[in-house]
Amino acid sequence: MIYCCKEHVELALDVVVDEHEVAPELKEFTQENELLITCEYCNNPAIYMVAN
Repeated sequence: MIYCCKEHVELALDVVVDEHEVAPELKEFTQENELLITCEYCNNPAIYMVAN
């Protein structure tokens, strides 16, 4: 599971596909959760969760 901002969502999708060889699941956060979780690549607020 990767938490990411809008800028890094394509990178996160590629990583999940490369590591798990399955289509990733993309979930968008609600406004409340955006402030609590940061992007794993740049520490900006995360907007998406990419999982397998």
